[in-house]
Amino acid sequence: MANTDLDGKRQVILALTGIPGVGLRVAEAATHFMEVNPTEMLGNLPEPQTEALESMLLGLASKLPPWMTNRPFDRGTGETRHLLSTDLETSGRDDVNQMKMIRSYRGIRHERGQKVRGQRTKSNGRTGTATGVVKKAAQEAGAAKKPAGGEGKGKA
Repeated sequence: MANTDLDGKRQVILALTGIPGVGLRVAEAATHFMEVNPTEMLGNLPEPQTEALESMLLGLASKLPPWMTNRPFDRGTGETRHLLSTDLETSGRDDVNQMKMIRSYRGIRHERGQKVRGQRTKSNGRTGTATGVVKKAAQEAGAAKKPAGGEGKGKA
């Protein structure tokens, strides 16, 4: 469904959340519009019903109120849209690139890799790369590089 493999062993309402752009609230609305039992397993639905559910998800913006869609106002077309899967990711990337091109404040912050939404930058924040867990072989190699002598507090 929507270029996404969904688990047929999950309930319809939970399986639909595997599609990027569909959360619990939208999945609940979709099952309500299609009059599908939300607790039914997705794999148990007949093929025509799954195809109808997929086509309904693609035209969801016309059925949902604008506040429930993920693009209540599309800058390109001026209409309400609800994007799914790769369309959602592409539009987000395009929006950031547009902000960078017009040199808006948010675009400049994105370019520099700084916080965009008004958070503090002097302290806190996740910067640099994470150290992560060091493997045993890497620890032994690091220990071998250190000189053997020079331990202790006194002067030599």
